[in-house]
Amino acid sequence: MDIVLGLQWGDEGKGKFIDLISEYYDITARFNGGSNAGHSIERNGKRITLKMIPSGIFMKEVQNLIGTGTVLDPVSFKKEILNLQIFDGIIQPEQNIIISRKAHLVMPTHKLLDVFMEENPDYTTIGTTKNGIAQAYSNKILRQNLRVGDIYTQDFESRAKHILQRDYKMLAAGDMVLPPLEEITKEFFDAIEFLKKFNCTETEIYLNHALAEGKKILAEGSQAAMLDIDHGTYPYVTSSSTTAAGACSGLGISPKKMGEIYGIAKAYCTRVGNGAFPTELFDELGEEIRIKGNEFGSNTGRPRRTGWLDLPALKYAVMINGVTQLVLTKADVLSGLESVAICTHYELEDGTVETVSGTLSDNTRPVLKWMQGWNADFTNMKDHSELPKELKDFLSFLEAELKIPVGYLSIGPGREEILKMK
Repeated sequence: MDIVLGLQWGDEGKGKFIDLISEYYDITARFNGGSNAGHSIERNGKRITLKMIPSGIFMKEVQNLIGTGTVLDPVSFKKEILNLQIFDGIIQPEQNIIISRKAHLVMPTHKLLDVFMEENPDYTTIGTTKNGIAQAYSNKILRQNLRVGDIYTQDFESRAKHILQRDYKMLAAGDMVLPPLEEITKEFFDAIEFLKKFNCTETEIYLNHALAEGKKILAEGSQAAMLDIDHGTYPYVTSSSTTAAGACSGLGISPKKMGEIYGIAKAYCTRVGNGAFPTELFDELGEEIRIKGNEFGSNTGRPRRTGWLDLPALKYAVMINGVTQLVLTKADVLSGLESVAICTHYELEDGTVETVSGTLSDNTRPVLKWMQGWNADFTNMKDHSELPKELKDFLSFLEAELKIPVGYLSIGPGREEILKMK
């Protein structure tokens, strides 16, 4: 099993890379997160954002699996499937999407609870997507939630209605403006009937049998390492494990069966929502990068914060995931700048220096290394030998610092605009 992970705060271009290499695999499998993800893919001049559906969906011979470690919103899933069929009428998702019976459900009231907590001053506001993901995971841990397999039981309707009525009553007591309970209940159960069209099974058994038969699996992570619930910049993190270890637990596959671990990172950094961001740019250059790189959330449309590449955080992400190859994206966005910067280490308030760090604060001071910028027309570039010297120097510096090779370099938004470096 090979794994594709984001190494920063998300939006690194995982979907495009998975779309590119998924044809070499038999199965692509999502192992964490829910509809708070947003993998943007461009095909035939059109762009689509996949939320729950794995990014290998456009490959006819590839099975796409939604694993046990995910949380599935039936309403959002139904909308995404219908949108996918409009985008590409040839795709038959009911034939090549497999869903874990042990994946947990996101209830309609989970999303309302998410909004309530984000807007209530009694709680810490962290800037979530308000898709109910944290509520679903928290109820999973509390052992109060329903799973996909439960939709086939005789008492599912009564259990689901009990949860909806309980949550709705609590929200109404908090003076929250709510949609009619009957409306969200009907929409939910309609989506459940739609969900039953898909193959829901014990996916850990399915995957391990596939490996025993010699099939190749690509595990697809959503969010990114610095948003991991355990190892990220808490509390401004996601609600699941986004690491290579999370791929094993989220899919039920032994760590002994891991192969290549592809880590995706931008040539600069972005972040959505709150949380420390030592290299953030607040000037016109930051805005220029945002506009040129189209740095707006693929799931929410929110403008992303932009900043220089953070090497200590990147080293940390490489370390905890055991990354074997770096996939660097958006090198083209920085083209035309006279010079570019990389944060090589932090200077902390007590005078100490950190060169590898997973703990950040608003008082972390970045120390920048400036390098000569590059100016190139990447439009018709087909081989890494055509890259400008300044960009090659930038890549060589990263390889030396991270002690892993840059295996791929993205030089444009299209799926074909990725150079294989080795």
